[in-house]
Amino acid sequence: MSARDTALYALIACRRNGAWLDGAIRQQLAQDRLDRRDAALATRLSAAVMQNRLLLDEWISRYLKGKLSALQPVVLEILRLAVCQLRFFDKLPASAVVNEAVEQAKRLANPRAAGLVNGLLRAMLRDPSRLRLPEDLSLRHSHPRDLVDLLRENVGAQKLEALLSSHNEAPAACIQTNLLRTDTPALTTLLTADGLTVTPHPWLCDCLLLSGGGIEQTPAFQNGLFYVQDAAARLSVLALDPRPGERLLDCCAAPGGKSFAAAIAMGNVGSVTACDIHPHKIRLLEAGAGRLGVKILTATEKDASVPDPAWAERFDRIIADVPCSGLGVIRKKPDIRYKDLTPAEHLPEIQRRILESQATHLRPGGILVYSTCTILRRENEAVVEAFLAAHPEFSTVPLELPGLGRIERGMKTLLPCDEGTDGFFLAKLMKRYE
Repeated sequence: MSARDTALYALIACRRNGAWLDGAIRQQLAQDRLDRRDAALATRLSAAVMQNRLLLDEWISRYLKGKLSALQPVVLEILRLAVCQLRFFDKLPASAVVNEAVEQAKRLANPRAAGLVNGLLRAMLRDPSRLRLPEDLSLRHSHPRDLVDLLRENVGAQKLEALLSSHNEAPAACIQTNLLRTDTPALTTLLTADGLTVTPHPWLCDCLLLSGGGIEQTPAFQNGLFYVQDAAARLSVLALDPRPGERLLDCCAAPGGKSFAAAIAMGNVGSVTACDIHPHKIRLLEAGAGRLGVKILTATEKDASVPDPAWAERFDRIIADVPCSGLGVIRKKPDIRYKDLTPAEHLPEIQRRILESQATHLRPGGILVYSTCTILRRENEAVVEAFLAAHPEFSTVPLELPGLGRIERGMKTLLPCDEGTDGFFLAKLMKRYE
């Protein structure tokens, strides 16, 4: 099985089953058992096709005699993958790309389709003049027009294209050192020896950027020396500033990165209650804590939108990283951009319920950090502002964070085009003594 085949089958699974690309490529890689180099290539190829799907379709349509909609879906996926390689992967020989695309069409479609694939790709190589970038931002950066309009409303016209462009970049994996088990210089040495390219994060301590693929297969990962977490998510834990001996609640915890970061910051002294509404995610939280040597975490199945009277004013610090539209992580989950935006319109109501519920669990003088991985004001500032208006006993606390400086208003939206992180929002709130 080649990297191109693995990428293609993952893309087909996304179309047929409505699967998310990260899950589909992970499952396909497990099945095909590629070596680390080919696995990394398959992952990059499938992501690049998903990132540039609208642009690839535009280019294909310029060389196609008929309508794009008349193509067999599998043939269209084969063409997208091939054109993506020809345009964005210049180290791959064009002849090999064309030949494999033709063979894929023979296997998965029919000889006539193989002839169409061969003819279209060779025409593209003979005359690349029609491969100019379109002026339309939606096509140029492969974001549906309604999403482009929504992002423009939230970041403004001046930042819009930089944001769209950042969504099509391939960020390095961001990891945090598990200070319970090692230190960053020792971890760097181990990862470099495993063939990974390791770069210190430019402004966040004990944070590394990795490239080279297969990080979860490294002994360092399996021995719990680090955990994967974006710098923006790490900032939310730094804003919370958990202390040894405190009682901390992470109300929407899975996959657990913030709970683990808090427990490590607390030196495994105190308690971290990590909740999720899905039973299978409780097992994931427990497994992650076990791998990292986190001993103070208790994973509990619970609906974050429903207050628990037994927990009234029980916790010193609370993380409320609420369900959101996810539009801050498009560069890592490129298929989010193609999802229907309508269901996300109801999220602010859910987010407000969670914030209201968790506020009852915080002791007077305690700190609550509200966060999302989206950049939409209706899910971020608007939720917090409505909560503060209804709860005068709460107020924002100025943020003092690496890479950001001091933010007096206590709220911050991070953008990949500005901070180089995921798109992310955090607000730091304090419950005053009556």
